[in-house]
Amino acid sequence: MPIATDKNLEELSPFELSLFLEKKIHDNNNGKNLLNAGRGNPNWTAPTPREAFFLLGQFATQETLHDSGELTAGMITATVDRSHRFEEFLQQHPGKGADFLKQIWFSDNNYLGLAKDDWLTEMLDHIIGDNYPNPVRCLIACEGPIKAYLNQELFADSDIPFDIFAVEGGTAGICYIFDTLMNNFLLHRGDKIALMLPTFAPYLEIPELPQYEFDVVKILAQQTVLDGKSSYQFPDGEINKLRDKTIKAVFVVNPSNPTANAICQSTIDLIKEIVTTDHKDLMILTDDVYGTFVPDFTSLFAELPYNTACIYSYSKYFGATGWRIGTIAVAKSSIFDRLITELPASDKTKLIARYASVSSDPSSISFIDRIVADSRDVALNHAAGLSSPQQVMMVLFSLYSLLDEGQAYKEEVMAICHEREKLLFHTLGLDEPLASLDTAYYCEINFEDWVQKRYGKEFADYLKKSWTVTKILTILAEKEQLMLLKANAFGSGEWAVRVSLANLSTKQYAEVGRRIIHLTESIRNEWLNETK
Repeated sequence: MPIATDKNLEELSPFELSLFLEKKIHDNNNGKNLLNAGRGNPNWTAPTPREAFFLLGQFATQETLHDSGELTAGMITATVDRSHRFEEFLQQHPGKGADFLKQIWFSDNNYLGLAKDDWLTEMLDHIIGDNYPNPVRCLIACEGPIKAYLNQELFADSDIPFDIFAVEGGTAGICYIFDTLMNNFLLHRGDKIALMLPTFAPYLEIPELPQYEFDVVKILAQQTVLDGKSSYQFPDGEINKLRDKTIKAVFVVNPSNPTANAICQSTIDLIKEIVTTDHKDLMILTDDVYGTFVPDFTSLFAELPYNTACIYSYSKYFGATGWRIGTIAVAKSSIFDRLITELPASDKTKLIARYASVSSDPSSISFIDRIVADSRDVALNHAAGLSSPQQVMMVLFSLYSLLDEGQAYKEEVMAICHEREKLLFHTLGLDEPLASLDTAYYCEINFEDWVQKRYGKEFADYLKKSWTVTKILTILAEKEQLMLLKANAFGSGEWAVRVSLANLSTKQYAEVGRRIIHLTESIRNEWLNETK
């Protein structure tokens, strides 16, 4: 990164500023006392399904050694008595991972979607990774467990028939869907779309790219009071903007980032009413990565499956950002498929040519299979798909969540986040948000409002006139060894900052609050001395 000055620091994105300050601090003092509450990477993992993954891989490796050379080994093929060997292997390797695999293996519930002997052979082959992923959209042995997980955690145990595409995390899903909407003439350069804000910063940046240049309608959440507690929600007047039929699509992160709140039911009901009565062709893209941090979360996909494509990443909930695993879900009957059938003849002709290498009947290819093909520029469709071992990890995470221990894990993760939020808010003198809609994965603090309530309007006015959030965050990093993220690029207010509650130890969040207070009071003391 080029050398930054005070002037061009203001022009950096939140993530660029964070990287610049992190490097500067590390170069100056090795960052020994640094608290980086700007990063969204969680500091917990799910050990049980990971132990199961490596045990399964160890057993799979053993299964390749039958009739092999000294170094080459063989491939996983169907062999007799494998089930017995698997059960013996688990007995010989006691621990939580083995117990988890036993629960799956001996369960009466059909978690697997296949006869368990067939499922085991498939999973061993996939974890070894000795064959191309086939089907490329999602492996058959993986699809059932992943769908069961999505249904339980996001879709309120609905009976909606849907397909999934296993992808390299949520960011890949975002890129793939944008590309396929454009490639299939469902969106055109310059089209009007809506963004529900605040949102993940790239959602604001993608529409501005030259190939899109979308006309963006901003739907803004406001801090409000529900059941006597604070929450960020969308006023009806903002949601009613979606009645505009020239808006082709709406994009939402639910629960939100950085405000960390799920959309309340009354707003979901209003969106449903708008789609039912005024805007039946509205395409909805929902990114539900934080849904598992809300006790009773229901995705917009469950409420409006026909109109909605859902992206989900395992990264945050399972501490798996390095795995790059996620999924796109689209209902088997969807508006995306219908709108493709209603395209002008000239567009259909172009699409037949585009997908001719994929099928002898290109017009019959579903929207989700077009996403798969487009992910590899169509011509490389045969080599599409998430790697087989990554899909196995997704399956084990999914199956884990279907068991009692997985639900205990969920309660522990949510408790960790809320305890951290409680410590920070108590230190700063803030009231905690409405817990039922709050992920507590991040929190957004309006620095101007906080200063005014704590130190008075006169000092707040001085701060707003003489300082910027960028300058405050820079000094906070340099002098207090605390890094936060400015939130304006997420669509939040100019004086909003994002604090990640995911990546520091719980006890450190009181210290985060103390460092914010210490810097603010030092600035205030300087101001008081100047005004004497």
